[in-house]
Amino acid sequence: MQRNRNEGTAPVRVALDAMGGDFAPEEMVKGAVQVIDSLNAELILVGDPEPVQQELSKYDVADKPITIFPSDGKIGDDEHPVQALRQKPKASVVVATQLVKQGQADVIVSMGSTGGAMASSVLALGLMDGLERPCLGGPFLGLAPNTVLVDIGSNLDCRPRLLLSFGVLGAAFARTYMGIENPRVALLSVGSEAAKGNRQVQESYQLFQDSRLNFVGNVEGMDFFTNKADVIICDGFVGNILIKFTEGLGGALADYLKNKLSQVMPDDAVDKIASDLWETTNRPRTVGGGPLFGVNGAVVLGHGSCRAEGVAGAITTAVRYVNVGLVDIMRTELATITSSSRSREAG
Repeated sequence: MQRNRNEGTAPVRVALDAMGGDFAPEEMVKGAVQVIDSLNAELILVGDPEPVQQELSKYDVADKPITIFPSDGKIGDDEHPVQALRQKPKASVVVATQLVKQGQADVIVSMGSTGGAMASSVLALGLMDGLERPCLGGPFLGLAPNTVLVDIGSNLDCRPRLLLSFGVLGAAFARTYMGIENPRVALLSVGSEAAKGNRQVQESYQLFQDSRLNFVGNVEGMDFFTNKADVIICDGFVGNILIKFTEGLGGALADYLKNKLSQVMPDDAVDKIASDLWETTNRPRTVGGGPLFGVNGAVVLGHGSCRAEGVAGAITTAVRYVNVGLVDIMRTELATITSSSRSREAG
């Protein structure tokens, strides 16, 4: 059971994987220091003690609730997650996850290997009842800040029942974390008609329609901007291509605008417009991270290229994730939908 914490009471204990990410531990530590004064939180920097302490010594943190918890090494993006867990049982993400399992931390934040963090979370914390695999999701595009996409890359092949679970978790997130009262859930497809889409989408459609979700049917890629749905569901193969396309498009458009506008506008104004466009289309990198849905513990995973601002954003997300009690809410709602589905099958 997740610890029951409310905003304004006990500090949320955040286990930060200080060795995870492309710029660790420097940017991890910097982000932690940046955000600590604005949150009711305690930060536990999990990493190789010497380099982490070296970075932390650059700041005046004598009176800050920041501590170091020792680990040994990290899991790289090029390593097989399960094999790496066996070979590196004291890696930073493994130790950080164990702190949550043992009740010494309330949430883990990692910018490191997504596969390593997911495998560690599943093995240490376990999956919620009725769920085959965890998933990643959340708002991913600044031009559609209230639209949640699930899955964004953790599950490349999904059966219809798994997609339904994603819908339940995404709806719980949209309602609890984003304040959307009765989130509209849709399947991402190539047409709005029920008969459109591949076999996966067509078989999923009836499951969603029979569920207790506020299912509004199929939506197309353009509908991220038409406010037809609050939660859009697809498998991770499609979702990951989609978010990386928007990231690449944002960078290309920023360069294009700089080239065109530099002829008619001052350089500082051009740079501001290009920067705003890049941030809008690269929300996972600028906001920092989002929850891993479906595990029995609070886990927030971020983009490996995040700098300090993104790390600070991920820590902020983690604190709110714990304060709203999202893990328990998701667990309850998933159990309700699973039980209802099984009853229909038995009948």
